[in-house]
Amino acid sequence: MNTALNANRRAAEWAALAGEPKVDVLVVGGGVTGTGVALDAASRGLSVVLAERHDLAFGTSRWSSKLVHGGLRYLASGQVGVAYESAVERGLLMRFTAPHLVRALPQVTPVFTDTPSSAHAIVRAGTLAGDLLRTAAGTPVRELPRSRHIPVGEVIRLVPGLRRHGLRGGVLSWDGQLTDDARLVVAIARTAAGHGAKVLTRCAAEQMSGNGAVLRDTRTGDSIALNARVVINATGVWAAENAPDVSLRPSRGTHLVLPDSVFGGLRTGLTIPVPAERNRFVIVLPQVDDRVFVGLTDEPADGPIPDVPEPTEAERAFLLKIVNSDLDVPVRADQVLGAYAGLRPLLDSGAGRTADLSRRHAVLRGETGVITVVGGKLTTYRRMAEDAVDAAVRSAGLTAGPCRTRRLPLVGAAPRVRLEAVRAPRRLVDRYGIEAPEVAAMDGADPVAAGQSTTMAEFVFALRREGALTSADLLDRRTRIGLVAADRAAAEESADRAVAAVLAE
Repeated sequence: MNTALNANRRAAEWAALAGEPKVDVLVVGGGVTGTGVALDAASRGLSVVLAERHDLAFGTSRWSSKLVHGGLRYLASGQVGVAYESAVERGLLMRFTAPHLVRALPQVTPVFTDTPSSAHAIVRAGTLAGDLLRTAAGTPVRELPRSRHIPVGEVIRLVPGLRRHGLRGGVLSWDGQLTDDARLVVAIARTAAGHGAKVLTRCAAEQMSGNGAVLRDTRTGDSIALNARVVINATGVWAAENAPDVSLRPSRGTHLVLPDSVFGGLRTGLTIPVPAERNRFVIVLPQVDDRVFVGLTDEPADGPIPDVPEPTEAERAFLLKIVNSDLDVPVRADQVLGAYAGLRPLLDSGAGRTADLSRRHAVLRGETGVITVVGGKLTTYRRMAEDAVDAAVRSAGLTAGPCRTRRLPLVGAAPRVRLEAVRAPRRLVDRYGIEAPEVAAMDGADPVAAGQSTTMAEFVFALRREGALTSADLLDRRTRIGLVAADRAAAEESADRAVAAVLAE
């Protein structure tokens, strides 16, 4: 099974498609939903083309909190079905499809003397409900331990930077954490390619209808009039461009990137309830390379949809205010290393705040016959894809096998016991799974820039195996160096050299 994505394969598949421009399923959109649809359809035996006008994970899929949620926050708003679906999908990712990319993350919610008793009761009730969700979803305790109260000393050991004054203890709970969201998308796309899907980035789908589209290579200007038995629109916040009858209310979720030093060396995540809100929290999430993400906001994103959303100053200030309320030494604005924002493709259900809109996904068939899958969350991408392909099979009368993706491992995946035995640096195993030795064996063991852990070998692997075509692909999606502007500038020359060398081979 050939899972390698690169410039040569892209050129060959474009040429093959030009010679025979027909396919069972055209998927438009290369985020987590679109690649999930491509994998589901290809693994059922259907011929598939995925068209992405930029790069894999170019849009919302790379701007998440890097969490695989168990759905706890949705219980607070009465969305029991959404919460249960999230818990089930989290368990599948952790146990079967991507254990190399998803692992258990402990999270502390501190309790202070000035914490309203009602707020503490809500948090504890929520974590207990989360335990019940985990059990109902069939995720064993060895994957996600039970929540529990912890004393002051343990809270301080796990989150050293917390303010001591008034600290009474805390609640320790567990959720799933992604090594990286963009890496998940790339793994899904490569697995789909291994099942025969043609994954074409820098490929715009234009003049879309229910039976095809004109595909335009944005690098050369060449085009192909592709006939498809069914077209699935998985373009997220841009879905309405291809399906005018779909109504969305995008919301912006902003995160800050901070140095771990301002928290005194985090050993867990930190959850801080937003005052006067029942189901909103600011979360502090430790990452690799001594970075910490702090998020997230939920603000309306009116107007045209930008390719790369920008956090507002008000959102930055809000996040700093909430996180500083629980810290011993407040974080200064000049200590923020970077920030990023993503747009949630929420279905418009009428009046009210975007924070209160349902996160349930929908599969809709438009007047032109295009099937649109929209809404939902990164955690439930697989279920969204299954529902979309089921609808496509019924709509077009396709002959296809049953859905296989519940237990279908992604590229690099293996049981945890096997991952622990892989002979390669642990950092690489956490990013590449059982492919880590192949990455380590490639030329370029030196870091791409002083003070960074990413190596030239990772850039080369991304170009030869993961579909990267440009320096931006390397810096902003195959690695996440680009989240900090100074790091990006330092590594840019190495990225340019890697692109020139590999594309010249």
